[in-house]
Amino acid sequence: MTAVEFTSPVTPGTGWPDDPATPATPVADDAAEVHRLAAGAGTLRELEARVSVCRACPRLVEWREDVAVAKRRSFADEPYWGRPIPGWGNPEPRLLIVGLAPAAHGGNRTGRIFTGDRSGDWLFASLHRTGLAAQATSVRAGDGQRLIGGRMVAAVRCAPPANKPTTDERDTCAPWLEEEFRQVLPSVRAIVALGSYGWEATLRTMGALGAVVPRPRPKFGHAVEATLPKPSGDTVHLLGCFHPSQQNTFTGRLTEPMLDAVMARAKEVSDD
Repeated sequence: MTAVEFTSPVTPGTGWPDDPATPATPVADDAAEVHRLAAGAGTLRELEARVSVCRACPRLVEWREDVAVAKRRSFADEPYWGRPIPGWGNPEPRLLIVGLAPAAHGGNRTGRIFTGDRSGDWLFASLHRTGLAAQATSVRAGDGQRLIGGRMVAAVRCAPPANKPTTDERDTCAPWLEEEFRQVLPSVRAIVALGSYGWEATLRTMGALGAVVPRPRPKFGHAVEATLPKPSGDTVHLLGCFHPSQQNTFTGRLTEPMLDAVMARAKEVSDD
């Protein structure tokens, strides 16, 4: 993959590996359009396509595209995806992993969630060790990596400045997450929430879909577990995990055995 083959940001339908969109994919330009296009997506593949071209949050659009043009020096000869990141993995997952948002030089560069940055290095290595990923690394879209019975989603689909989306940006993006949850929940047995942001996003989304979130509201913590009702009346197991950010892994707040223990437990629960 070279800068000659693709523009930065990547134009939909130009052949980027796993790009779900085409030049005809409808684009959401505001919160109302996100709501309408998410609700009307129909299939998971069409939802992924619509997510990947969303332009509803001006600050995030400007940031992700500026990063894609300026690039990090170490990736100066590579094209940057520079678009929102759709969910990725099994369309009928037993395990769902919920994160915050793509990294500016990770998913925003590679076009795949948790791919091409240090957080992803930790996460995919653990998933591989616990039998949930085919490879120990996730370098770029089209690299042969696949999740085994799992799917990854982000609460916010664009890379935000300082990794901090605003509340309005979070809420504007929420219908994408809600529709993805709605489509995959029938097969999901376990959800791993990475960090308190992923935990709260999961609880909000389940509530928005009509599930009765337990009271008192379950509190996030590493290796904390909670049982949530699905809107259908079945249940799903929610597990908390410290986010594999450099802030956590460099300081030892999150270690490989700690991460592996949560993922092994998630596999155990989702395989039941």
